[in-house]
Amino acid sequence: MINAQWPKWVSEARVGNRKGGTLMRPKTPSSPYFGWDSDDWPEVTRSLLAQQPLSGETLVEAVLSSWRSIFESTLGSGFRIGVDIRPSPQIMGFLLHALIPLELAVGDPNWRADAKAAEKDLVYQPDFRYSIEIKTSSHRDQIFGNRSFGVDNPGNGKKAKDGYYVAVNFEKWGDVPAGLPRIRLIRYGWLDHTDWIAQASQTGQQSSLPAIVANTQLLTLYSAN
Repeated sequence: MINAQWPKWVSEARVGNRKGGTLMRPKTPSSPYFGWDSDDWPEVTRSLLAQQPLSGETLVEAVLSSWRSIFESTLGSGFRIGVDIRPSPQIMGFLLHALIPLELAVGDPNWRADAKAAEKDLVYQPDFRYSIEIKTSSHRDQIFGNRSFGVDNPGNGKKAKDGYYVAVNFEKWGDVPAGLPRIRLIRYGWLDHTDWIAQASQTGQQSSLPAIVANTQLLTLYSAN
């Protein structure tokens, strides 16, 4: 409910400040944001997060722990990422994406990683409504979906694109003059499939979020700066 007494982590989650962005598609009646002015969207997001069985504190610790474990692990004859190997952002994102559900499942067996294409990345077994899609990106503050996210398909035959999302932005190797790259941002919220905007070109492979959506529907739980 709007103006409810949120858990502390929900109350302290911050609205973003990204500027510009593409035009927004209208909300549909199935959206929890439908009928609300965009000024009220942060509070709608807080009400959705307040219902989540996965707390912000637990989520942030799982993300940071997963990131640390990437650099603490060894490969082959004792080779280490960040010392002997510098994987591409795509591989770093893949590792982080795979580790987060595993870390959360260790702490709470109600959570598990997806087992089939129709499932979200992080499955809440007692109630699938609270399952979560995970997006990782080496961009400073944006996340991206493939082009199918930006067309009018809420998930027919595949996973539904409406629902809870975790967005994690991390540094690339070239972003830091010395030391290891860090997690930049951890955001948590809700996105509708109509929030994604596909690239205009038919050959474009990405979709992205308008600034107003990213700022108000994905609230910041953690920032490195």
